[in-house]
Amino acid sequence: MNLSDQKWAAQASRDAGEPAVLTIEAFFDFICPWCLIGKRNLDAALARFASSRPDVRVRVQWRSHQLLPWTPLEGLPYQAFYRDRLGSAEAVAARRAQVQRAGRDAGVEFAFERIELLPNTAAAHDLVTFAASRGTREQSAALIERVFTAYFMEGQDIGDYAVLERLGLECGLEREGLEAHLAASKRLADPTGQRVPFADPQVTGVPYFVFNTGYSLSGVYSPVAMAGAMALALAN
Repeated sequence: MNLSDQKWAAQASRDAGEPAVLTIEAFFDFICPWCLIGKRNLDAALARFASSRPDVRVRVQWRSHQLLPWTPLEGLPYQAFYRDRLGSAEAVAARRAQVQRAGRDAGVEFAFERIELLPNTAAAHDLVTFAASRGTREQSAALIERVFTAYFMEGQDIGDYAVLERLGLECGLEREGLEAHLAASKRLADPTGQRVPFADPQVTGVPYFVFNTGYSLSGVYSPVAMAGAMALALAN
């Protein structure tokens, strides 16, 4: 269905008395601190939007986008990786200070000093897909938030299957199904660490948000700006 067909279908649903639907696709990776900030801002924007448009049903679909898919499955030394990537310890400190300032505005307290490993995120993304198919929307949303906080605030290795199992159980996922999923994920893991991404050629970086397929935001925006994009997407 192309964009004009989707708009026609949405208008037909409204004419039939059905509630309007806003679909948001959120592309992200767990190793991206801006993605956590973007998620928190999206949460705030959704609350703002719901207060002004309680008649609209909103669906958020989280889409995997690995930034560093070739990271070894066992991970890389985190501090050394970013020092090599940015060129010096001073450059790393400056970048982290920038991210931490932005994080505080979104209620996020990053603890970069606690992170020892840069993980491969394929297994974590597979777990999100499993939660979306087997758990409730609330469990799926809670899992994404929990994996982010485990990594950026607690320094946990989110590439470790035992860690992912514990986080999944904390979010209410059923143990037997969760254990079976993780065993299969480990058995079928690509040894290169790459996970097949959600196919969308327009996404070159994250966070990236698409509203009703017609409007998109790339990067971090304020809750006010994001709520405005929601209203604009719904009106057109």
